[in-house]
Amino acid sequence: MNYLVAIMLAMFTFSVNAQSIEGAWKLTHQNGKPVADREYIKIYQDGYFAYGAKEVGTNKFLHAGGGLFTIDGSNYTEQLDFFTADPDQVGTKNQYKIDFTNDKVVISGKVKGKDLIEIWERAGDRRDDLTQNWVITGRKVDGNVSTMTPGARRTVKILSGGRFQWIAFNSETKEFSGTGGGTYEAKDGKYTEHITFFSRDDSRVGASLSFDYEVKDGQWHHSGLSSTGNPIYEIWSAYREAYLNKK
Repeated sequence: MNYLVAIMLAMFTFSVNAQSIEGAWKLTHQNGKPVADREYIKIYQDGYFAYGAKEVGTNKFLHAGGGLFTIDGSNYTEQLDFFTADPDQVGTKNQYKIDFTNDKVVISGKVKGKDLIEIWERAGDRRDDLTQNWVITGRKVDGNVSTMTPGARRTVKILSGGRFQWIAFNSETKEFSGTGGGTYEAKDGKYTEHITFFSRDDSRVGASLSFDYEVKDGQWHHSGLSSTGNPIYEIWSAYREAYLNKK
């Protein structure tokens, strides 16, 4: 094992339960090497995680992944709903060890027989009234609301630690339709996204979009103009209630 990695692992002796993993994290080291030319941001909330990766400088989108996770002591499991780097892994479970100290976390294990050791640093733990994992369940067009029941094909939007990421995918066919994310603010009925990566169009990185929002009966009502300038009115529901509890 790399000497630096061994030293770092020796430092991470605190119980996982001493800290909550919910929030946003940034990858700083992978297999003992600093991660400088790429940016990985990973968000955890409500038993779900998602990450997006891009090249630093060019903002070129690299890949994304996410799904359900569980933590039991130092045992950490991910079950992938989408994974653009290797779609064949969608639906599989990967087992890791996880250790915390201060605002860092080490995730270690094997992927396809190869050692993987990652060090993540907390990028944010802010909470607000939109902090949740959401799934889209409705749209309003010309005053008429059409509802949808999330199935294998669904669009998820996870918000935690001042970061957001949306993902459109089909967990049965392993088809991936797109993702984007960045930082956000939600206050006094105004929701603003600052885009830091976008799989469909790198040129959108750096743009900010503002919307009106309201949480009514546990649903997030989101309205304004899309990135293409078209009016939108979306209704998002808690992922666990709208999808997981109805599977």
